[in-house]
Amino acid sequence: MKVAIAQLSTSVDKASNLEKAIQYIAKAKGMGADLVVLPEFYMVLATPKTGVLPAEAAEPLDGPFVSALKEAARKNEIYVVCGMYESKAGDDGRAYNTTVFIDRSGQLLHSYRKTHLYDAFSFKESDTIIPGENKYKVVETEFGKIGLMVCYELRFPEIARQFALQEADVLLVPAGWMAGPMKEDHWQTLIRARAIENTMFVLGADLVGPEFAGRSLVVDPMGVVIASGGEEETLILADLDLERIQRVREKLPSVKHRKPEFYQ
Repeated sequence: MKVAIAQLSTSVDKASNLEKAIQYIAKAKGMGADLVVLPEFYMVLATPKTGVLPAEAAEPLDGPFVSALKEAARKNEIYVVCGMYESKAGDDGRAYNTTVFIDRSGQLLHSYRKTHLYDAFSFKESDTIIPGENKYKVVETEFGKIGLMVCYELRFPEIARQFALQEADVLLVPAGWMAGPMKEDHWQTLIRARAIENTMFVLGADLVGPEFAGRSLVVDPMGVVIASGGEEETLILADLDLERIQRVREKLPSVKHRKPEFYQ
């Protein structure tokens, strides 16, 4: 399985962002990728500094933004994962922070509304975002089982463990990981930790730009970084040897060794 991370900047111009996404989806396919992951809330940059509210930019899942991604996935015969803001009927001025997972035929396989919001480091995501109430479930593909969580949720190991207990092979983590003291270190350490403790591949797809850390990476089930990016826009590619998962789990059966009867 060849995967790609489109480590991109985003802006307040939704049309421009969509055009760039479509270009990178085609580029990923042209380089042989089976799946491409774009960052969290890539659809539009809605932050206190831009003055754009998520609810103002939000669309339904059958709106023009997702429809265009579905067409790009179908045209290029590639899986596409991308972050957006999803509108809610009768909204209270907030929107969902949603990630869509589209298959090669352009069908929406799964949409995940971020459940654990970034109310930390003097930021309060819950002011503008509605927390999701999703169950954590793997997405079945021809490559295996894939889990999906978003950004801040890396700090909650129990979420990734839910996917491990469903025998996930790959965990995708679209992010808008903020830059700042210790942030890059936390980002890379947590990605590797989630891979090691759950013996699965983990892909962290981060935004770049003045507010964001970049440093997207692909980590194997032993915690080895097999591909990574810096602070600029780039397309990061990696070949995932899915048989490596079983070899690692035979050496390190830590998930099987759990003793849940002792956990309270």
